[in-house]
Amino acid sequence: MSETIQHPKEKLSLFHLTWPIFLEVFLFMLMGLADTFMLSALSDNAVSGVGTANQYIHIAILILEVVGNGAAIVVSQYLGSRRYLEAAKISALAVTLNLCVGLIMSIIFILSSNQLMVMMNLQGDVLQYAQSYLIIVGGGIFLQAIINSLAAIIRVHGWTKQTMYVSLGMNIIHVIGNYILIFGNFGAPELGVQGAAISSVVSRLIAVFVFFWLLYQALEVKVKLEYYFTLSKEYVSKILYIGLPSALEQILYQVCQIVFLYYVTYLGAESLAARQYANNISMFTYLFAIAIGMGTAIIVGRFVGAGEKDAAYKQLWFSVKAALIFTITIALVVIIFREPLMNLFTDNPEVIKIGASVLLLSLLLETGRTFNITIINTLRAAGDARFPVKIGFLSMVCMSLPLGYLLVFVFDLGLVGVWLAIAADEWTRAIIVLFRWKSRKWERFALVSPKEEELVK
Repeated sequence: MSETIQHPKEKLSLFHLTWPIFLEVFLFMLMGLADTFMLSALSDNAVSGVGTANQYIHIAILILEVVGNGAAIVVSQYLGSRRYLEAAKISALAVTLNLCVGLIMSIIFILSSNQLMVMMNLQGDVLQYAQSYLIIVGGGIFLQAIINSLAAIIRVHGWTKQTMYVSLGMNIIHVIGNYILIFGNFGAPELGVQGAAISSVVSRLIAVFVFFWLLYQALEVKVKLEYYFTLSKEYVSKILYIGLPSALEQILYQVCQIVFLYYVTYLGAESLAARQYANNISMFTYLFAIAIGMGTAIIVGRFVGAGEKDAAYKQLWFSVKAALIFTITIALVVIIFREPLMNLFTDNPEVIKIGASVLLLSLLLETGRTFNITIINTLRAAGDARFPVKIGFLSMVCMSLPLGYLLVFVFDLGLVGVWLAIAADEWTRAIIVLFRWKSRKWERFALVSPKEEELVK
């Protein structure tokens, strides 16, 4: 096997990395949208229940990204310094660690689904829908644990098209499963919310097998069986050094979203449903920013591993401009067509009115979010993972939550108050991380030093 790797700039271009990631993330979002759209045919209560349950699922997935994202960044830097054997060992270790964490989470969800939903102030049908969905999807979360690790490792090797194809297949299976099990077609039982949950778990199970096959195609050095059971203190510490702060920052964000959701439960069923529909529409606004952020992280990780800090610095600015152009365009489309978009999900005029009122703020919110998604992803790839957590705690917890309470309950702005509080947080963090990147303080956090590179060469 050749001991050389093409230069990061030659092998990996932002466009060729980003468009498959864009489609993959789009398809992942489509999975949640398919549930929402199909369940909306049952009732708004079913959508509200599943949407609330998914808040916990999202937090679980973010915890699982401790290992997945941490390993991906570490592997990216080792690839940049041409250390392929260590990259393979870290990849195997990441799968094992995430599976263990995923199994623990599955047990917690199975045993505690009712208590978790009662904590969210849910009652009646909404509570029943949320609990039944959480016990099935949460019980199978260990499958997503494996997927997170495998997909992150495969993607960082530049195989973004292949992971996109798996996501496409997973979505097709999921939508077909929804059609059969939610509504009881082709002689299957009519399971409603439980059908959507079962379909989600089955599609993930199939994806796990395909991702394992891809892993052995993508790596420069093939993973041996013993690698899965070999714990290395050095590798684990590097994975957690990046992964723990990365996940903590995201968990802080999701916890804040849960608190905001708790606020919304006091505004009534219409606001709760409008929030879920508006969130589903908003996800497509920052979709390209997510893809750009992930693609940029892969490239910057290679540059940092190779000791090319100037190339990494310039790459980020190009990526931010590209992400902003797309976000602004889509945000304007959402603002113009906000009522017809809401009408796709519900015919309740009050829900449409509330949802349209918050979508009107899309340009304000999503531009700030785009800066954060792109720059924070890149800071992590450079090894500077702790800084976003510090500013996240101050901005999200200490500023946006009290502000949201004030706007919702004191100034009586309803769901609009929640959106304004989130926008204030996004822009506060966006300005701070922009100056962080410009300061180039992130350069001292590389996981692979130039000295290590020379030893390998």
